[in-house]
Amino acid sequence: MRHVLVIGIGMGEAEGLTGHAMSALGRADVFFLLDKSEGAGELVVARQALIVRFGKPGHRVVRAPSPPRRPAALAGARKDYEGAVADWHGARANLLAGLIAGELAEDGIGAILVWGDPMLYDSTLRVLAGARAQTDFTVEVFPGVTALQALCAAHAMPLNAIGEEVLLTTGRHLAAETPDAPAFAVLLDDGTGLAALAARGFQGQLWWGANLGTAGQVLHAGACAEVAGAIAEARAQVKAARGWVMDVWLARRDG
Repeated sequence: MRHVLVIGIGMGEAEGLTGHAMSALGRADVFFLLDKSEGAGELVVARQALIVRFGKPGHRVVRAPSPPRRPAALAGARKDYEGAVADWHGARANLLAGLIAGELAEDGIGAILVWGDPMLYDSTLRVLAGARAQTDFTVEVFPGVTALQALCAAHAMPLNAIGEEVLLTTGRHLAAETPDAPAFAVLLDDGTGLAALAARGFQGQLWWGANLGTAGQVLHAGACAEVAGAIAEARAQVKAARGWVMDVWLARRDG
């Protein structure tokens, strides 16, 4: 039966891969790369460099454009957003099912490289579940370094205070309302979540990082009222300079 490896690659730096991830890269016959074409050519190059370095002789790379996701309103339209994501996942599942069936031998091993870790705010495993409903293959997952791990390492801090809960949320949710949790980590924020939090006068500390684990990582930390503007400016500068930005941040209430 066909077998697909889902390999977490952190920020794509070879030094940040686990030993298991390196070994998995060397097992694959075919690598499937779905390109979003969002000005992130540097990210494509990083994936290709890992494949060249750790892939076994004779491997193949199959590239295909990722189906676009239709836009949805930022706030006040949760059903519209969830519908857009479901349609997008369905299109990606259809594409991968066809690629796996058409490009991978019956006993072949395929691989998909995932930024960060496949379990945290990534759609790959859900998409593959949809693809498995159309063609038979097994899945094996190799964890990677998450953005939250990289953030805490970069700031030399623990994620939680003693006995404290930490909520994981997204910029979309944060734009709508401030969580009640004493601390919350925010992923998938295009800047609007942080802007909304600052506009509400949040009293607390922020720890922010962009493109963590790379030579171009940028960090900011301090009281929300003091650093929110600097973070927004730094985020815009990083995106303008590199064409892409991956950032994550942690907020903790004062007191």
